[in-house]
Amino acid sequence: MIPRPSLTIGVEEEYLVVDRETRDLVRDPDPAFLKACEERIGEQVTPEYLRCQVEIGTQPVKTPAEAREELKRLRRAVAAACGEFGYAPIAASTHPFAKWREQTHTPKPRYDELRKDLGAAVRRLLICGCHVHCAVEDDDLRIDLMNQAMYFLPHILALTCSSPYWQGEDTGLSSYRLTVFDALPRTGLPDTLDSYAQYKRLVQQLVNAGCIEDATKIWWDIRPSAKFPTVEMRVADVCTRLEDAVTIAAVYQSLFSYLWKLRRRNQRWRLYPNTLIQENRWRAQRYGARGELVDHGLGELVPFDALMEEMIGILAEDADELGCLEEVLRVRQIAVEGTSADRQRAAYKNAIATGSDHEGAMRKVVDHIIAETVEGL
Repeated sequence: MIPRPSLTIGVEEEYLVVDRETRDLVRDPDPAFLKACEERIGEQVTPEYLRCQVEIGTQPVKTPAEAREELKRLRRAVAAACGEFGYAPIAASTHPFAKWREQTHTPKPRYDELRKDLGAAVRRLLICGCHVHCAVEDDDLRIDLMNQAMYFLPHILALTCSSPYWQGEDTGLSSYRLTVFDALPRTGLPDTLDSYAQYKRLVQQLVNAGCIEDATKIWWDIRPSAKFPTVEMRVADVCTRLEDAVTIAAVYQSLFSYLWKLRRRNQRWRLYPNTLIQENRWRAQRYGARGELVDHGLGELVPFDALMEEMIGILAEDADELGCLEEVLRVRQIAVEGTSADRQRAAYKNAIATGSDHEGAMRKVVDHIIAETVEGL
């Protein structure tokens, strides 16, 4: 029998860096800014493709409660470093009004090559995401559980939407980030794979053809990590509220525990065609936590709050065993209150109602995101 996976988790978050005075992005940060971050948290902070971005990553942890403390420490450190230069971090997958054409990319061989290879598709990449890793040490089990977890990716996306605005316009979507990211190759839902060996052959075929150098340039919504023995979830927007990020980590870890137990009983979650999952992915992208997704077992649209009750029913036992039931139960609150996308729109509407013009209201949205990013730290 394959041993139970450790199910340790790690969370990566990308932040945009804004100017406190203008609320616009800092296009050319002081070179000392990243050093100030590194002095506080070392290698747990790294530059991203655009110079106005930074990425943090937690250490591997056993529980979402530990992830919460890691994220608090990391967000606090980045916020403190920002404060030294008149900057502020925002945990949102798009900036409300910044222009992508005005940004500059980080001078780094990998990023230089991406810019050369992918053209405007990568130059438009003014977006941030949240990635959650869950450790599954056995190679074939990693692929098997990844296949089954795909069904739940739209539900996770709907819980995290934080990118309703793009270049000063309301896109009508809750996660415009995916519209931008999907312009890149090798994104979206992965193929359903039979084994880890098949995955390796797929990667090697792309390498041999000269399309990619290695598996790190496969940017699926969920993938076997090229660096760790984990399944890496990449579909989520970055959560503005830290507690929402902790909830996502708890849901993801509990899901893999649940799927492992099914495997142990010689059962599995039914695999559906990517077209059906893609439909829910689009609906989550469009409506977030305020819409409906298709219950493919029933074959009908179901309100998101009802789906969250079903998810709680599925995951509660495993969440309780993992010590994160409270965090999983919080999906109810997100379903009722909405996501960052909903709160950003509410902040804009309130600003307009109290006399701001469009530009002023956009700045108020940035202020709202800044406050939520450091809330509870």
